[in-house]
Amino acid sequence: MRIYHEVIVIGGGWSGVSAAIAAKKAGADTALCERTDMLLGAGLVGGIMRNNGRFSAAEECIAMGCGDLFELTDSIARHRNLDFPGHSHASLYDVHLAEPAVRALLLKHGIALYMEKRVTRARHREGKLIQVESEDGYVFHAEAFVDATGSSGPQGMCQRLGNGCAACIQRCPSFGPRVSIARLMGLPEYMTSRRQDIPGGAMSGSCKIYKETLSQSLREKLDAEGVVIIPVPQDMVNYSKLHSKVCQQYALREYAESLVLLDTGHAKLMTSYFPLEHLRQIPGLENARYADPLAGGKGNSMRLTATVPRDSTMLATGAQNLFVAGEKAGICVGHTEAIVTGALAGRNAALLARKKPLLVIPGTLATGDFIRFSAIDEAGNPAVPDGYGLSASHAFAGSVYFERMKGLGLYTTDQGLVRSRVREAGMEGAFCS
Repeated sequence: MRIYHEVIVIGGGWSGVSAAIAAKKAGADTALCERTDMLLGAGLVGGIMRNNGRFSAAEECIAMGCGDLFELTDSIARHRNLDFPGHSHASLYDVHLAEPAVRALLLKHGIALYMEKRVTRARHREGKLIQVESEDGYVFHAEAFVDATGSSGPQGMCQRLGNGCAACIQRCPSFGPRVSIARLMGLPEYMTSRRQDIPGGAMSGSCKIYKETLSQSLREKLDAEGVVIIPVPQDMVNYSKLHSKVCQQYALREYAESLVLLDTGHAKLMTSYFPLEHLRQIPGLENARYADPLAGGKGNSMRLTATVPRDSTMLATGAQNLFVAGEKAGICVGHTEAIVTGALAGRNAALLARKKPLLVIPGTLATGDFIRFSAIDEAGNPAVPDGYGLSASHAFAGSVYFERMKGLGLYTTDQGLVRSRVREAGMEGAFCS
């Protein structure tokens, strides 16, 4: 079957759905192809929004007109204005409600969804992507494409760089491993280089436990307060896991010395893995059972393995009409970061399809500075002189970027100030039409 849309987004995680919404709002006939039977990818088990600098970034997006997904997660928040180690004023959305709500939002916008369409082939000429093809024979033509296929797995990568396939939410055995569109075009991809023990990749930073398997008192406390912190016996403390985590904003000593549980619908355990036999020795967790990954006692998914060089419009280096978003666009970790990069990639894909000038978010805004600062060049080096490139995780909530954000005075929880900055940058409502 041959199908045409002006813009086609491949990958339905947070960056992909953000790209699709932004492209549609820019006036383009837009479709999204997703490998599995559900949208959101890691967002299906994520849940954390608005912590630290992510608050400022979310408010910038709302003021610019690309805040639909932040408003959606606000509407299904289980807890707001929550503090936990190293993080302030966080919001925790309900992971059980997010996917149906996002799917309904895309359909409301008139975006065509092609579920269980694993794209495995691409035809291109001189850097221009002409069509992509799913393994079940669907051929998709477009004027512009967005690669939002992420950087998780597949199983062989998890075996080589991690502790093996831990049966995570990516569900590679059932739906097939992700396939990078940039790689199909012959474009270079790079792994993070920040791990000292293993050359490349980083492990997802949290596990999910069925709340029903917690003790009644622990479950009630988590429901009421949103966060529970339980000291870990000294002989169970493992600091080495902190270095392998994707989310360096959570790689603090407190996350090794304590079990930090957050209420996202699941009990979100803020560690990459924790041996089940040890976990069940801790009061309140005697019957604990992992919901994701199923082998959370041993390991987790490997990520940050497929970053693509690109410019500040999100156009992939060496491509004429392929934009990248999310973890394809840099060592960019988190839902907010995915939504921000996806929104710009989607809008510019639509503008390119309609032969209009591309948009660059000014560096006077945190979102614009983040996009510039997190890019790599075609040799895998930082694209800017002061950047960290592949050697650090970039997040509005921590690690090197939050420190930069604070140093530049871009971090604020003053919504009025954010709106004023967006207005002064000439970006108010920029994504609305």
